Amino acid sequence: MSTDSSRTRSAVEPAAPPPPGRRGPARSQLPVVAVVALGGAIGASARYAAALAWPVGPSAFPWSTLVVNALGCAVIGVFLALITDVWAAHPLVRPFFGTGVLGGFTTFSTYAVDVQRLVRAGHAASGLAYLAATVLAALLSVWAGATATRRLAGRKAGAA
Repeated sequence: MSTDSSRTRSAVEPAAPPPPGRRGPARSQLPVVAVVALGGAIGASARYAAALAWPVGPSAFPWSTLVVNALGCAVIGVFLALITDVWAAHPLVRPFFGTGVLGGFTTFSTYAVDVQRLVRAGHAASGLAYLAATVLAALLSVWAGATATRRLAGRKAGAA
């Protein structure tokens, strides 16, 4: 049985660097990372502004977070229907707006903290209602936004 030393050697040697003029995988992702970061800053700022405009007391039902999450989900439904069914978007639009802006705007981490806060304050029923209401509102909002957008886009396409 003969062994091919070049095959053995290539299995343990690191991959060759990309040829000159070609970007490596990390460098090619820089524009995506940059637009996600920019969009995230915009979305998180909008969410923070909503929390300042509609503050919630320590044991009160977190209406502002519920509304922000439902609104963000409706917008993502509209947005995804637009970029998949209506027009071809630039490759950076989806990471900027969908992941960055809307990911920063919606706040499922605050949602989890709000549930925990309600339960610890002795409002377990409100916490569970909020837990269920947020998931239901999010799913219905995405569906409603996408469905309405597709119907409106279909009417306009039929009228043209």
